[in-house]
Parts: sequence; structure tokens; C-alpha cells
Amino acid sequence: MTTEAEPDGFESWLRARVPERGLRSKGASVLQVLLTQPRRVSYSSAAEAAELAGVNVATVSRTAQTLGFSGWSDLQQELRARYLSSLSAPEVAAAQQTEGELAGASLRRDLDSLAVLNRRLDEQLLRTIAEGIAQSRRTVIVANGSYFSVGSALGHNVQLAGYEATVVHDDAELANAVSRIEPGDVLIAISFWRLYQSTVTAAEEAHDRGARVFALTDAASPALAAASEQIVLIPAEGVAFFPSLAPGLAVAQAIAAQLSTVDPERTRRSIEAAETEWSRFRLLHRRPRRD
Repeated sequence: MTTEAEPDGFESWLRARVPERGLRSKGASVLQVLLTQPRRVSYSSAAEAAELAGVNVATVSRTAQTLGFSGWSDLQQELRARYLSSLSAPEVAAAQQTEGELAGASLRRDLDSLAVLNRRLDEQLLRTIAEGIAQSRRTVIVANGSYFSVGSALGHNVQLAGYEATVVHDDAELANAVSRIEPGDVLIAISFWRLYQSTVTAAEEAHDRGARVFALTDAASPALAAASEQIVLIPAEGVAFFPSLAPGLAVAQAIAAQLSTVDPERTRRSIEAAETEWSRFRLLHRRPRRD
């Protein structure tokens, strides 16, 4: 039987979530639909998925929970991310059927994604990352493509909070940065849609060197998952072939906000020192006073 798409490792990932005791016959029917029609079900409601599998909606929800998700919406979110990660940019555009005015649709998609993120995110993950940064000698943040903006925002605010951080997006610079990683350092891998091999390699090398590795991604590959202490799953689907930046930036800001509470005095001193230098360098535009 042929499938609509066969992302690298997709079937292995999904089957690995099946408990050792297996699934009952109706649950197995749902699994079969997920495996053979990933594109269709990744955009279907629970009722539509149930119709495809020949079961009721309750069975779809129970199967999602058996596979380790809170419900159909969470399973669907990761299923869609993994399906889209298997496509090229033109294929993503075709799959999304992007026609007409997209500006408003893009804003609505970001709002929907932020709502999903707010519902499913475990805030303890962000506390763990913030505390890891605070306890480390230095933090290396790896981000490529448009998601360099997420890494740049996180790195800037980590530094402003009073901690050492380097943001890397050039492969040669990344190799050099990883060569200096020591036990207890932190590496944060930021990658969405299709993972960069250099990001996965950096995570693996950092893990082998004794660093703490955290990943911000929409669908972690087995290799990235194996190298990471914690993974923050972030919806990143856009309405065209551009992945969404808003949820990733929101998580970066949340980590920075949490970091500022770890040692408030240290962060206060760091911000005051930065403010002093901003004034000396005359970085900020001063509005003329009006009498």
C-alpha cells in the first residue's frame, strides 16, 4: 500500500509511540489511517479522522491519548509538523493551497498557533532551561535561516540578563563553538520545518561533551531527541511556505523573562551597566523636549 507521504522516520516515530501491549482493533484502524494518509488527517477534524478510520470520535481521542498525546488536537499538531517537514518549499505551498489574500490569514494562523502553544506548553520546561542557562559557564544558541531571528532575540536577552551567550548560524563558526564546549555548558538548538544537519550534529557533539542540550522545534527528529535533555515543541506552521516566527519568538521571550527571576540582583546590575553604555555610545534617539 502506498502512502501520501513517507517522511524520513515518520512511520518509525509513530509506531514507537504504540505501547507494548499494542492497540485494540479500532485503535489500530486509526493508526493505519495516520500512517497511510498523513496529509489528509493532519488537516482533518477528529470527526473526519473517525470517518476515515470507520470508528467514532471517542476512539480517535482515546487512540491519541494512548499514543502519548493529550488529545486529537495535540496529535494532529505534531503530525502536521512532521508531514510538512518532509516537503520542499513549493510542495508546502501546494499542500497549503495558498491562494488569495494571505496577510490576514497569516495573522490568524499565528494567533491560533499561540493559543495552541499556550494550552500545551509545560512551563516547567522553560524554568528548567532558564535555570540551566543561569548555572552554566556559557550558552551556545544554534539557529539558522529565518529562525536566526529567534536565536538572536534569545541570545540578546540572555546577555542583557547578565549571562554569557553566543548565537551561531554559520557552520564553520558552529564547529569552532562546539569545539570549546565543556561539561556544564548549555547548547540550545533552534530548528523548525526541516532540521539542519549541522544543528543535529552540534547537539550530538555537545551532548557527548557533557553539555546540557535543549531543543526548540516543531517536530524533533530521533537524533535530536536523543541528544536533548528537554524538547520544547512549538507550532511553526504558516499559511504559505514561510514557517511562522511568532510562537518561537514568544517562547524565546518567555525563557528570557523566566531567566530574569533566577538572580534578580544580577540581572538588575547587568541592565544598569548596559543602560550606562547605551548612553555613552549615544545609541538611543532622544526626542526633543517640548516646553
